[in-house]
Amino acid sequence: MTKKLPRNVLALGIVSLATDASSDMIIPLLPMFLASLGSTPAGIGLVEGAAEATAALLKLVSGRLADRARHKKPLVIAGYGLSSLVRPLVGLATAVWMVLAVRVVDRIGKGVRSSPRDALLADGTPPELRGRAFGFHRAMDNAGAVVGPALAFVLLGPLALPLTTVFLLAAIPGAIAMLALIFGVRESDPAPAPAPAPAPEGNRAGPNPALRTYLGALALFALGNASDAFLLLRAQQLGVPRAAIPVLWMLHNAIKALFSTWGGALSDRLGRKRLVVVGWAVYALTYVGFGEATDPWQVWSLFVVYGFYYALVEGTEKALVADLSPAGRRGGAFGAYHAVVGVAALPASFGFGWLATAYGPRVPFLVAAGLAAGASVLLAVAVPEPSRR
Repeated sequence: MTKKLPRNVLALGIVSLATDASSDMIIPLLPMFLASLGSTPAGIGLVEGAAEATAALLKLVSGRLADRARHKKPLVIAGYGLSSLVRPLVGLATAVWMVLAVRVVDRIGKGVRSSPRDALLADGTPPELRGRAFGFHRAMDNAGAVVGPALAFVLLGPLALPLTTVFLLAAIPGAIAMLALIFGVRESDPAPAPAPAPAPEGNRAGPNPALRTYLGALALFALGNASDAFLLLRAQQLGVPRAAIPVLWMLHNAIKALFSTWGGALSDRLGRKRLVVVGWAVYALTYVGFGEATDPWQVWSLFVVYGFYYALVEGTEKALVADLSPAGRRGGAFGAYHAVVGVAALPASFGFGWLATAYGPRVPFLVAAGLAAGASVLLAVAVPEPSRR
């Protein structure tokens, strides 16, 4: 009989769905809004780059704070609360610097909450259910990425509301997220976890060597994991109509939402490392496909496969972090995980763009595929499969 997911997993899933719905009522429309305020493409890149860099660094700090704090929930509430409060204020902005300020503060909230939330989720979930728990959380997050744009479409289209009014209405799902977090999440003692492997003499205070190696493999993979905006640009280059791009993106997120719980649960049965290795290999093959594609129908098929890659690894990668970390240090471990992914995002996207400019669209996809394949091999041979009992 399949065990039920813990209460906190379900509650945090609702929080994530509502938060992402609120965020994705705004994010897809933000470039258009910034352009209306007179921003250049470089200015739009500055806004998003500064916001994401801020979040990546704060995730590392907040994870360490969570390990030292007696309770993690106050940090999670503070992070979600800050984002929910400031995010709709984009609707009141009249200049680019105001949008930049709102986005940075919003991402500060994300940086504060992400690592403590992941540690809280891991602590309250038995090891044999962690894959399904993290997969479910990512599924709800991705469902919000479908609901948010759909709400924005209805508000802008049939209801014909102004863009700024849509931004302000994003406060409603943000408020729902806060209610679910405050009243639905209960902080409990960590679930029993397997003891980490003994550390070598003189390094007993250091992180698990297997976790360090895993993060090294993740860094190599992340250097080839450029912004998904390049995939949407590739879709347009191959003939997908501009009007169909939002539909293509919603299809991609729908695949992630439908199959992420299944992917995480699969890691509970087959092993985390094995599934991440397979997922990164699927990523490499998908990027080869984007580089070699010549027709629009191939792009639609590749976006479906790309959604399955996310379903396999999004929850599983985090569950592997939890399995390789002792309970009292999971906040720092998740902070390091988020920091590696966030810090690598800038050189990954810059390098991809430079290669595309210098050598055309095919080369950067093949280089990214090669980095992913190398990371998959490194993970397969250098990181042991952790016990989940």
